[in-house]
Amino acid sequence: MTRATTVRAVLAAAVLLVSVFITLTMSPRLGLDLQGGTRMVLQAKDSATVEADRETTDRTLEVLRQRIDSLGVAEPVLTRSAEDRIIVELPDVQDPRQAAAVIGRTAQLSFHEVLGAAPPGTDTAPETGEKRLILPDEQGTRLDLGPVRLSGAGVKDATAFFEAQQAAGWTVKLDFHKDAGKDWTKLTGEAACHPSGDERRRVAIVLDEKVISSPQVDPSVGCQAGLPSGGTQITGSFTAKEARDLALLIKGGALPVPVEIVEQRTVGPTLGAAAIDASAQAALIGAAATALFITIVYRLFGALAAVALAAYGVISYAALVGLGVTLTLPGLAGFVLAIGMAVDANVLVFERAREECQDRPTRSLRSALTTGFQKAFSAVADSNITTLLAAGLLFFLGSGPVKGFGVTLAIGVIASMFSALVIARALTEIAAGSRFVSDYRGVNGIARPGSVRTWLTRKDPQLFRKPVQWLVISTALVAVAVAGIVVRGVDLGVEFTGGRLVEYSTSRPVDVETARSTLSDAGFGDAEITTAGDGDISVRTGKLDNDGEHALRTALATEGGETTKVRDELIGPSLGDELRRNALIALGVAVLVQLAYLAFRFRWTFAVGSVIAMVHDVIIVVGAFAWLGRPVDGIFLAALLTVIGYSVNDSVVVFDRVRELWAGNRKTPLATIARRAVLQTVPRTVNTGMGALFILVALAVLGGDSLADFALALLIGIVVGTWSSVFTAVPGALVLERTTTAPPPVPGKSSRRARAPRRDPLDNGARV
Repeated sequence: MTRATTVRAVLAAAVLLVSVFITLTMSPRLGLDLQGGTRMVLQAKDSATVEADRETTDRTLEVLRQRIDSLGVAEPVLTRSAEDRIIVELPDVQDPRQAAAVIGRTAQLSFHEVLGAAPPGTDTAPETGEKRLILPDEQGTRLDLGPVRLSGAGVKDATAFFEAQQAAGWTVKLDFHKDAGKDWTKLTGEAACHPSGDERRRVAIVLDEKVISSPQVDPSVGCQAGLPSGGTQITGSFTAKEARDLALLIKGGALPVPVEIVEQRTVGPTLGAAAIDASAQAALIGAAATALFITIVYRLFGALAAVALAAYGVISYAALVGLGVTLTLPGLAGFVLAIGMAVDANVLVFERAREECQDRPTRSLRSALTTGFQKAFSAVADSNITTLLAAGLLFFLGSGPVKGFGVTLAIGVIASMFSALVIARALTEIAAGSRFVSDYRGVNGIARPGSVRTWLTRKDPQLFRKPVQWLVISTALVAVAVAGIVVRGVDLGVEFTGGRLVEYSTSRPVDVETARSTLSDAGFGDAEITTAGDGDISVRTGKLDNDGEHALRTALATEGGETTKVRDELIGPSLGDELRRNALIALGVAVLVQLAYLAFRFRWTFAVGSVIAMVHDVIIVVGAFAWLGRPVDGIFLAALLTVIGYSVNDSVVVFDRVRELWAGNRKTPLATIARRAVLQTVPRTVNTGMGALFILVALAVLGGDSLADFALALLIGIVVGTWSSVFTAVPGALVLERTTTAPPPVPGKSSRRARAPRRDPLDNGARV
């Protein structure tokens, strides 16, 4: 065993040990679509006096955090997104009406005089019988509060600082606007008329009907004199955190920014549990089928690649858990999909090693394997970089679960490269060093050509004598897809159009017509009613608030009995427009980024051919969904960008081989070079595609409705991408090369002479 192999084996063992430790000691962070709950996206809106900038949004977030804590939700998550958005995740909250009512209320900060301590059981004024404002202070003492004397709008600023000179400790300083400062002086002057220690000498600061502070007016302040109008200080036994939190609450209340719910998603826990079980089954069955397939094709080395595949699963899962990535349903699908893509690097290496054994039968197995890794590296690197580019676009231009899919896909790609180039290489090199494995060609799996390679060698099809014919076929397929988009239209999901989509499970079966009639009688005549999985009812409407959704569910319960909300998606019209715009930007950027990268790595004609094939695949997948009447939503966008990565991945492998063969023999016509490159890479394309298809079929069959469309889009994309990488990208590049490299007519010669037959360097003996 060489030193390099030893280093790889030690590195692989170390990474696996760390991954196993993380897997056994840490739990994954599940998204709400897997554990159940409600996710809201709030947008801070400009008010007349306040601009909804980053700082204001942060203050609003702190106020909302206090409110949500009062709901008693276990482990809520609040984060700021962009300049003016706040993401709120509420696990186990199935009815978001209460949360929305609390969240949507504008912050109310007020300053009150304290009339005294309220005896138990008293809540009305004895003189008038009017309702009194009685709230507990920080220690639980019930305070009888007078009317609002100063609102939060009068507070200019609130800061926490440490007062060392007067030994006051952490202090909160308040600065008031001019008119509000006069009101503050008057309020504190009246409070100062009461003796020290009297409850009436306190001033209550109330946020959302909760006393956040009730300081005593300092004994040095005289009656009716009050505190200075410019500002004041609140002292007490504050810790640094308490002082900062109080300052944030006061400052946030002083700048009330209305918030609007622009997105809301609710997923029942049963759907989350079912999605986890379905994805786990799909992963196990798909991975087992993939492992069995590569073991049959590559025998011992295939079995070792299957071991590396299992190691990939452990490493990528540990990376997700260790980095604290929130695992969503699309992310789980990306994790499962990456299993199928993980075998691609191994297939590339094994096919190159087979070629080396076929070209030089006397060559040692270890030497052939080493050469296979060396020659496959550029294709592996380029194909994985293009997939990482797609994952990056998903993360930066996607939203919500689509971002999670991009992160999971990126981690999967990196882990798959490590498993193929380090773990699988260490295992196969150790095996190749065995005399038994080296001598018995039927055991190792790469010393003999595969059945696909043997058949292609025997038939030797002449593929690109007339490349334009293949482009005509591809154009016809695109025309059929465009016809579907024009005739049937694209069914944009609520993510792109705005509106609300709710899915209900009923205890008694309800057919669509009955549900439509019932909801129409209840005032929801414009609702679109369809069936979902397992007999559930799916309702899609335009603008519908939470109270309206509750009324809709109540109406449906009259026919269906106990009605449970399984899924709820609300997208505001402004966010729908933004998501639709971002989706188009993502697709456009994907095309430009891939074009730029391929032009940098290859000839520009190869890059354009690959992009033509990519656009061809995108149009056909969208057209297929139009013909099938399937919805186009954010999950579909994730699948579409993955198809782009896969399509370019295939084209890169082919053009990488074209570049290699052409560099070795510039005098050979490019059409001949391209034919050889395609025939040499077809075994890799077939075997990699089969590995991915096993996973996707398992997802489509076992993944349920939530993953069926995702898997269907990828199934169509992989089949079409396999075709286009050979019969669209390569013919397109050949036509471009022929157009751009033809020499101009020679000056001074007749036009008849200029049109004389000449040898076309891009065709296999053809004349023009």
